[in-house]
Amino acid sequence: MPLLNVEEHRRRARRMLPRLVFDYVDGGAEDERCLQRNRDALEQLPLIPECLRDTSTVDIGIELFGRRWRAPFAVAPIGLAGLVRPGADALLARAAQGAGVPFVLSTASNTRIEDVRAAAPDAALWMQLYVMGERAIAERIVRRARAAGFEALVLTVDVPVSGLRERDLRHGFRLPMRLTPATVLDMARHPAWLMRLARSGMPQFANLLPDDDGAPVSAQAQAALLSRTMDRRLTWESLAWLRKLWDGPLLVKGLLGAEDARRAVRHGADGIVVSNHGGRQLDAAPASIAVLPAMVDAAGGRIPVLMDGGIRRGSDVVKALALGARGVLAGRAPLYGLACGGEQGALSVLQLLAQETERTMTLLGATHAAELGPRHVGRPEPPPKDTLQGKPAIYAARAAA
Repeated sequence: MPLLNVEEHRRRARRMLPRLVFDYVDGGAEDERCLQRNRDALEQLPLIPECLRDTSTVDIGIELFGRRWRAPFAVAPIGLAGLVRPGADALLARAAQGAGVPFVLSTASNTRIEDVRAAAPDAALWMQLYVMGERAIAERIVRRARAAGFEALVLTVDVPVSGLRERDLRHGFRLPMRLTPATVLDMARHPAWLMRLARSGMPQFANLLPDDDGAPVSAQAQAALLSRTMDRRLTWESLAWLRKLWDGPLLVKGLLGAEDARRAVRHGADGIVVSNHGGRQLDAAPASIAVLPAMVDAAGGRIPVLMDGGIRRGSDVVKALALGARGVLAGRAPLYGLACGGEQGALSVLQLLAQETERTMTLLGATHAAELGPRHVGRPEPPPKDTLQGKPAIYAARAAA
């Protein structure tokens, strides 16, 4: 049976991956209320169509930073994606290339920057940057991304310390990895995944390994990357440091406050990504879509605003566009596809999102993303009352899956 939507890909991924790996992909921080908030806020926004409009031709593509995207979304940066499938970063980049959308490579990737470029020579590749205590590592990553023809740099700023990801802690998900007997048994129950891992070996942070120049990278830096423990001295003034290294578009990812959007403009950022890190950092943070209009207003049209967090349907993409986002980033959705079918599975998810986006825009009477606006979004509906023993509704959905 074909998989018809992202949620069906998620459920199959749950069956195909060991619980440790699936929970790493699927989970959030603490009680996972921010994770649920992202979905609830999107689902509670109705869309209002405009009828009797000529929709014989609908173009869902956008242009940003001199590059045309065939659909108004990109593949978000995903650290340690190699746990899902060996070579995941290159496979996702190839899927994005096939879909005609950008791919954002994580600093915590398991494939070298240069190898991702070689695997997807025509892709629009962006580089996500974490800045750890050893800033020389970040400088080397930026230089390598520039030399490999990456088109934009995405500085993630919402990780001065890692969110409390309790699912990962229960599995002993840390460096060095401490696997429980139950986790080892669960891995053995997923032989296809285990065989791929056995052939390729445990994924490593490929861009933190000694480079061609032999520069060493400390074990502390690798542990810091896994735990997302970054340089707490990083400030808005640090953008000037990055500007000396990078002359392309520079975006700041992880902003949720209007004043931070104004600061980004003042300090010369070329774009921002409204993001709560997929609900994986501050569990009390607002849903990305809820603060998007204020962030767009604060940016005042001076720089483009993108958004991530909870994207599961093309209608979610359209809601973000209607509220002022120039585009969105989707991370978990293509990763579920990757778990189900490798590169083709990830491409299938991106194609599903594109088809749903086009269908939604057609039903709204919009033939281009620029025609979407706040008039297409109704007032939020009351939140669902579905709970499981007083916990967020997402627990009920997981129990059913």
